[in-house]
Amino acid sequence: MTQRVFWKQLSDFMGEGRFKVSSVRRGQMIASWLFPLPAVLVVAIMLAYPVGYTVWLSLHDLSPFNLDKPAWIGFENYATLLKDTRFHAALERTIYFTLGALALQVTLGLGMALLFNHDFVGRGIVRTLFLLPMVATPVAMSLIWMLILNPVDGVANWILKTLHLPPQLWLNSGKSVLPTLILIDTWQWSPLVMLMILAGITALPHEPFEAAAIDGASRWQSFRFLMLPMLRPTIMVALMFRSIDCLKTFDIIYGTTQGGPGFASETLNLYIYKTGFDYFRLGYAAAALVVFFTLVLSVSLLLIVLRRRTEAAA
Repeated sequence: MTQRVFWKQLSDFMGEGRFKVSSVRRGQMIASWLFPLPAVLVVAIMLAYPVGYTVWLSLHDLSPFNLDKPAWIGFENYATLLKDTRFHAALERTIYFTLGALALQVTLGLGMALLFNHDFVGRGIVRTLFLLPMVATPVAMSLIWMLILNPVDGVANWILKTLHLPPQLWLNSGKSVLPTLILIDTWQWSPLVMLMILAGITALPHEPFEAAAIDGASRWQSFRFLMLPMLRPTIMVALMFRSIDCLKTFDIIYGTTQGGPGFASETLNLYIYKTGFDYFRLGYAAAALVVFFTLVLSVSLLLIVLRRRTEAAA
């Protein structure tokens, strides 16, 4: 066999090998898109149709009197929303409830995570007790809290009288109803924040803390300058999940006050529900729902951007 024939056969063999490798890679790429495609299409349809129908409905006047032929009114529902003082008040209450609940839940969740990060007698039992509110049914817990916070014969006011403190109206006063609802939501969902932050603490490396201890850093300095900066991505994830849930909170408020007394605890969720199913202004409720969806989506995207910047900085 001459040298020219040998090199020709070798090049043909290598060419076929490259072709086979490229074919395998192409097949893997097609499979990575093809197999998840049915699930992606189902989820897209399930999301796209309700959102699209809600937007379409918000541009119509729909009521029980014209269910067959909704009247096209364009952006009139949105223009009415801009002038609706009840809608503006519900938006303010939603923001107030969300910010208050987030501040308490992240603070308490971080504190509980630091507590359960240390070994002590009965840690497993105490941690289980702290997790019970998270797995409880919200409506059932709402009924229990109504009994506890009853201004006449509730346990909460009995404890205040025992401590020689004045009784409170709790859910029956327009001034205290939202702070009370924030406390109930914090009681139920702070354990979730605790679990997320505790998982972040467990995943932290030990070397920086050991080096800081050798250099004479105190526990507060290690927490302030080491642990807290490294936990910021985890805290941002907890903020993102809880902010979305707080904005959408419905069951606890409806189960305890139904938006009362008066409209003192009526958030956007309850306002939309009452507008659609109590007053049967379905088109107007759809417009309010589109605005509410835009608010939740904007907050989610903002927190995602902040989380990515936090991870990049860390």
